[in-house]
Amino acid sequence: MLKKSRNILLLFFQIIIFVYFLILVFLYFYQRSLLYHPNENNYSGDQISVPIEKVKINTEDNIELLAWFHEKDLINNKTILFFHGNAGNLENRIYKLNQFGDMEVNFLIIAWRGFSGNNGNPTEKGLYIDGRSAIKWLIDKGVEEKNIILYGESLGTGVATHLSQNKDFAGVILETPFTSMTDAAKIFYPYIPVGILLKDKFDNKNKVKNIKSPVLILHGEADQIVPFDMGKKIFSLANEPKYSYFTKTDNHMMEFDKKLIKALKTFIKSLN
Repeated sequence: MLKKSRNILLLFFQIIIFVYFLILVFLYFYQRSLLYHPNENNYSGDQISVPIEKVKINTEDNIELLAWFHEKDLINNKTILFFHGNAGNLENRIYKLNQFGDMEVNFLIIAWRGFSGNNGNPTEKGLYIDGRSAIKWLIDKGVEEKNIILYGESLGTGVATHLSQNKDFAGVILETPFTSMTDAAKIFYPYIPVGILLKDKFDNKNKVKNIKSPVLILHGEADQIVPFDMGKKIFSLANEPKYSYFTKTDNHMMEFDKKLIKALKTFIKSLN
């Protein structure tokens, strides 16, 4: 009887191990489907209120990216290069772009590979290529590096942080930044060895120290996706000059209210 119980218990543990192994295999091969959500749409029907030009940006690995460009004054105004997060299309950011249109800035927002009808599949390496290609496009338009502000939203903070290392950009804005994708994944998968399995790591905490440009960190304490402590950590690691706009009520997608807009305008004005 005791031997039979041991055999049953052993079988039970073998099944658990097998199921756990299957979960690891699934997460390894399908992790990018869990990270990138190009078809998720929370577009509220906002209409773009500023003139934009729909342009195509060719990447160094021959992928054509859709982008929206708003030109106000390329010589006298800074240009925001906006890197969006891991979900949705360009229309999802119209409420932000409309606010940029009321500022003394130009802006370019690109859609990642695999997003907004673009070809290709998103990866960490691929997004870095997309971001570099957008910077090159602006420079080819006559915008100097020192007049470009990189703006990263959520996942886009990983691209903005990576590409701004040891560069001479006018400034860097990080909205709801994470310390690393590994740290963020551990929150959702605490019993999974994500450090081993994760392909796209976006290690912001070790790269932000290399940013020489002025930095503005935006984050809300009510963020339920990227913990507020991560934003505070990134701020603590950033070099001076650095600025923060922290709120108690904002969730992951921050409210572009009057206070946030004022923080953006004050930061941009300080770069002149």
